[in-house]
Amino acid sequence: MAYILSAIFLWSSLGVIIRLSGLDVHILIFLSSLISVIVSGLLFLNRKNRTHIPSKERLLPLLILGPLSLINSYSFFYSYKNTSVANAVLTHYTAPLFVALLAPLFLKEKLTLRISIAVLISMTGLWIMLDISAGDLLDLIMAGDKNTRGIIAGLVSGIAYAFIIITFRLFSQNYHPLILTFSQNIIIALILLPFSGLDKGINQGLWAVVVMGVVHSTIAPLLYFRGMRTVTANNAAILGYLEPVCAILLGFIFLDEIIGFRTILGGSMILSAGYLTIRVKG
Repeated sequence: MAYILSAIFLWSSLGVIIRLSGLDVHILIFLSSLISVIVSGLLFLNRKNRTHIPSKERLLPLLILGPLSLINSYSFFYSYKNTSVANAVLTHYTAPLFVALLAPLFLKEKLTLRISIAVLISMTGLWIMLDISAGDLLDLIMAGDKNTRGIIAGLVSGIAYAFIIITFRLFSQNYHPLILTFSQNIIIALILLPFSGLDKGINQGLWAVVVMGVVHSTIAPLLYFRGMRTVTANNAAILGYLEPVCAILLGFIFLDEIIGFRTILGGSMILSAGYLTIRVKG
């Protein structure tokens, strides 16, 4: 449990790092992934770690996880850059609800009344946070409203993360944490390489890239995957609900973000609905 709690605390600081970095989202993701590839790649110098490298026949799930991780990271980082830490992290935590909706299709799990109620609660909480009608939401998106785009991006990251969870359940349970960490980061780095802008040079935010590459993209995933060996999936998911709490508190401390009543109410409904979904099998 200590491994998972440590990973959660490290990940909760991500929003603050992104906001203070001053770098574009794609550059942040590319450079932090590249650093993670270098750091985790050095671990393969150990012969024992090389024994975990999968055969060619087992590479497909890793190739799927890479692009999904990129979509999840890009939309989540974009959300952090364009709306409050609270809005970004709470909309991202709609992921368990989307897993519940996708599970009948991909995992042949039943959509129960309890899950349906949880989804309704979560969607209601989201609309409370937005505080606008569907028509107004569309108008704000078309007008390029920064806060609205950030909230929608957070929602997209929740959907992408749900597909990551589904893929992990289907294919990736038997892969070593180092393999999962290295493979998803090298795929992300390769995809973003043409858009990295390295030829123009980077004059700011290098500290953030190093922190994200070493801490958020390497140490935290390794801790989390290590913890998953001894903690059940349900318990790990429930512990994960400490992340938005820590992230919102760090946003308040370091970014002076004020947490409004609608955010508290709507966010509480989203988190409660997600917890209810996870506890279905608990």
